Amino acid sequence: MQHRRLRHLFGVGRPTGLLRPPLVVGALALIGSCTPEPPGSDRVMTSGELRVVTLNSPTSYYLGTHGAEGLEFQLAAAFARQLGVSLYMYPVASPQAMKAELASGRADIAAAQITADASWRTVGEAADVYEQIPQLVVYRMGSARPRDALQIESARLSVRAASAQEYLLKRLRHTVAPRLTWIETAPRSADPVEDVENGEADYAVVDEREFSFSRHIYPNVAIAFTLPDERPAQWVVRHGATQLYESVNRFFRTIAASGELTGLEASTSGDAKHFPYEDARRFEELIAERLPHYRSWFEQAAAQTGIDWRLLAAIGYQESQWDPSAESPTGASGVMMLTATTAHALGVHDRTNPRTNIMAGANYFHEVLAKIPDRIPEPDRTWLAVAAYNVGFGHLEDARVLAQMRGKNPDSWADVRQQLPLLADERWFERVKRGFCRGWEPVQFVDRIQRYLKLLEWQAPETVAGRATRLQPDA
Repeated sequence: MQHRRLRHLFGVGRPTGLLRPPLVVGALALIGSCTPEPPGSDRVMTSGELRVVTLNSPTSYYLGTHGAEGLEFQLAAAFARQLGVSLYMYPVASPQAMKAELASGRADIAAAQITADASWRTVGEAADVYEQIPQLVVYRMGSARPRDALQIESARLSVRAASAQEYLLKRLRHTVAPRLTWIETAPRSADPVEDVENGEADYAVVDEREFSFSRHIYPNVAIAFTLPDERPAQWVVRHGATQLYESVNRFFRTIAASGELTGLEASTSGDAKHFPYEDARRFEELIAERLPHYRSWFEQAAAQTGIDWRLLAAIGYQESQWDPSAESPTGASGVMMLTATTAHALGVHDRTNPRTNIMAGANYFHEVLAKIPDRIPEPDRTWLAVAAYNVGFGHLEDARVLAQMRGKNPDSWADVRQQLPLLADERWFERVKRGFCRGWEPVQFVDRIQRYLKLLEWQAPETVAGRATRLQPDA
């Protein structure tokens, strides 16, 4: 069986009725107060801190280049802001570990796309359902596409053991498809979607939200049809926290009515960014074939410069597809596509040496980033630096000047990216210091880097293991 690229993305088993959490991480040894809550009050408001336990997962919580991301993180942050308290959100290794945190009182809320079955109700109170997640049957493109449950009865159907999907299949077998059988994918060793990609299964049953991420990692797998039943997702609040429980339900009612919940669900989906099929397929191939040869050097460069290795790797992929022998028509070469001038300035004599090239490229990007004013918040500062890495700092400054001239924000990447293409228009480039440039190219460059970085963030959990996020009330 080929490399399990999603082993860490959707990695450990879940009890019946609860989908399996992604990324396996070490549980934090958190020490909570054992002091009983005063009757009629709530510890969160007394302490000023909301403690949320979760799972590392693209669908819930993960640390990207610029901090914590994921739907559950965004929801928890919004809820803490509404309460006016700080947020402490931390990942543990499994649903069982989440239950232990909740039962002990160390966590106030468990939030990880949970479907609260009987085992969850022994450790907390299940809040109202905030999302109904469609359940998909997926197949490998080019093969016969099934249209309903009866057409998958005699096929090799992959489903994660002890998952909500397996529970759903048992109900389908009992009601409409008596001959339905399936292959149980061991929770710690595989993802059902990868089984379909590899040809080890004909079909798989998965969450729509999980598939919104994995479809970019396994681009040959597509949706066949949607099953009739959806899976409810909800938070679980520790026992005894009556005020908190009521506040959670009010919070979800409010953001559902305002449309904020729908917006958060859309913006945190794996489909929020467009990944062209051929682009994603080639990227996934080279993650397995080439990246292992160079990853340690990207990590060394990250340690030296303080820049996330995944961002450096994304730049390297865009520049050369991690090919140390790559050359551009303009004479740039190597993994990071160093020009002869840049290489000379950085003391590089052999641009074909991948380690030297990667380290030099990282140092050059670090120099470019240092020129971007510190006052500019992330991630804008990084995207401005990525654009400057491609087009040169001077042309980036010209675009920022145009932004200011046109009443836009020169510190906003969204505003500056609109000005860069104008540097190819005589009406505009004559008004700035450095004149003409192919200003659409750095925009495309940043878009691609963002795409590759997002895929690497979803697939590289080692850098986030065991790390919590703390937000103050005004964050």
